[in-house]
Amino acid sequence: MDIVVNASVYFMSMFQAGGKTLVSLITGILPTLACLLVVVKAIVKFIGEEKLEALAQKGANSIIIRYVVLPSLSWLILANPMAFTMGRFLPQKYKGAFFDAICALGHPFTGLFPHTDPSELFIWLGVSQGLVTLGLPVAGLAVGYLVAGITVALIRGLVTERLWIYFAKKKGIDVNAGTGATTLN
Repeated sequence: MDIVVNASVYFMSMFQAGGKTLVSLITGILPTLACLLVVVKAIVKFIGEEKLEALAQKGANSIIIRYVVLPSLSWLILANPMAFTMGRFLPQKYKGAFFDAICALGHPFTGLFPHTDPSELFIWLGVSQGLVTLGLPVAGLAVGYLVAGITVALIRGLVTERLWIYFAKKKGIDVNAGTGATTLN
């Protein structure tokens, strides 16, 4: 009988823990995301969607701007998860590759800029703890990690772009169609 009672108590405790996690997300991250969305939308409205789109269209001509500068600025200014929204201003054919590049940069930025992706901080702290234990400086690792991340982001962006264009053309999809920004409505 005790086994059944203990099993039911344990079973209910799992749902209670899930409920606590849900409440913490609702009271923690959702208001933050809502505020970030409002601020980004206000900035877009203030500057003008047409001007931002025109700037992105000009910047889209450069692979460095598409897959290094724009993702880096997105992480530094907006952090996770809002950094991903900056791809909306790029032409459609570059959006997937931008997303791939920005995903490659999330973790490497955390070493020097912990605000960019706090969810990745525990990984960085685990890696850097080995150097701290040995009495070695962590800054060199953080810089090297960021340089490697930027290099990987550029490579991933280019490879994803080329693959998407190749497969789109193979399927008869116009790669230059739908070049406008998506709306935030």
